[in-house]
Amino acid sequence: MSVQTILLDFSIDPARLGDESGQKTVFNQLETVLKDYVPNLILAADIKIDGGSWKLLTGKRGTSVSVRLFDRGLVTVNIEYYKEDNEEPLISFKSAKLLESQLKKYITVIKSQAFPAIKRCLFGRYYPTSDERLLEYDIDGVVFDEQSSFQKVQIVHSKSFGNMLVLDDLQNISEADLIYTETLMQRGKESYEGKEIVILGGGDGALLYELLKENPKYVWMLEIDELVMKACNKHLKSICGDVLERRKGPNFEVNISTYNLKYDQRRNLKM
Repeated sequence: MSVQTILLDFSIDPARLGDESGQKTVFNQLETVLKDYVPNLILAADIKIDGGSWKLLTGKRGTSVSVRLFDRGLVTVNIEYYKEDNEEPLISFKSAKLLESQLKKYITVIKSQAFPAIKRCLFGRYYPTSDERLLEYDIDGVVFDEQSSFQKVQIVHSKSFGNMLVLDDLQNISEADLIYTETLMQRGKESYEGKEIVILGGGDGALLYELLKENPKYVWMLEIDELVMKACNKHLKSICGDVLERRKGPNFEVNISTYNLKYDQRRNLKM
């Protein structure tokens, strides 16, 4: 189950939205087309705000349609409705593109864009990158979700990638990411045979597991968050094997750091 949010953006001649009368005319044109896509649509609120106006419409199945008219020539349409997993969408992406096309013709749009529905669930499907972009995964459930002393630790399940480790809402590694680990260790280019190696972090165990296949002399892994290792040992066995369960072997050992500054203190450290 999820709430589907469909976003449409339009730019038109700013002169058409320069006053209340112009905004009303454009909105009436929008409303005429929207009623063909959302049954029983009625105007629930009409508010004049600085820089334009905002209209709220409601329709079948608790659908809400928010129309924001900016006097600088931008119009945004947000459609939201509830959908069960086995239920057909009220408005599919194909329908949204058709709606966009009809609105373009009807209100003489300069530019427009319709986006696939954002699925707002009880568990996340969208994860931010470090440069603040959103990535959508085909997440269908949360396997593990706990807060450690350092971070939020989650294992979620993706239909494409299997179980995936997510730390503080940033995706880290999944069962399908062997290529990531092999690239990190430069497999085939770098020789580890007979060498002593230290891994700083690596709580998912994947790097340690793969390095041990290269016949090193000894590998030390230093990790600060034991909860990450426990979660990965249980739910990401395919990438870490049994190294996080054993913690020590003939040529490796895993150490939990005793670094015990309070979390807030660590966050404020300047590296």
